[in-house]
Amino acid sequence: MVKIAFNAALAQKGLGKEVPSAVKDPELAGPLPPSEGSTGRCLLTLLGIAFILSGLIVGGACLYRYFTPKRLYHGSMQFNDGSSGGEAQPYYLPQVEEKMEISDNMAVISVPPPRFRPGDPAYILHDFNRKLTAYLDLTLRTCFVIPLNTSVVLPPQDLMDLFSQLMSGSYRSYLVQEDLVVTERIEDIKPLGFYIRRLCDGKETYRMQRRDTVQGGGIVKRAAQDCFTIRHFENRFVTETRICKP
Repeated sequence: MVKIAFNAALAQKGLGKEVPSAVKDPELAGPLPPSEGSTGRCLLTLLGIAFILSGLIVGGACLYRYFTPKRLYHGSMQFNDGSSGGEAQPYYLPQVEEKMEISDNMAVISVPPPRFRPGDPAYILHDFNRKLTAYLDLTLRTCFVIPLNTSVVLPPQDLMDLFSQLMSGSYRSYLVQEDLVVTERIEDIKPLGFYIRRLCDGKETYRMQRRDTVQGGGIVKRAAQDCFTIRHFENRFVTETRICKP
């Protein structure tokens, strides 16, 4: 019989090399504690994503305002200014031509230089949301702002109907005169809204009132006033707007 004996020292040495089970199996190992740096990076990433999304929303709104489809019209209107005595129609009636760009809440009317008669070329903007009208005199490069006269200016749909009729044929009408007086200069045009701010940016801008609403407006000193005239239409008649600086 042969005896096999193990050296006690070798046995102890072999036992000392055994690897703990927790190290052998990664699933049995406990989770590592999170580091503070990774948490900070996550917060910065979330803030960056929120900033990008907000920029996209604001940018999209601005692009929508700029590129919203608008309807373009061209029309002309002949008018009798009363110089012929009323009853008999003159052989030649003066005529006003306009181009209009219109959307649901804004209308821009382009008034070219009149033919054979005095008058200034202008852009007239009606902001139906803010109830404001702005006149940009293209000769003076100056803006004039006044509350929208809803008793004269037709609402958007009626304006479109009027220009549709004008595009299909000639239209004869009459002349109405109005006097507007400059009251003060507007230093900050931002409260006037997006459309008027875009029209009047970089130009002197003034506030106006109708002469009949100004105290002492019935007293007119023509020699002391600087006035100009814009003939246009935004209704079934032509309006001669006379704007005077004090």
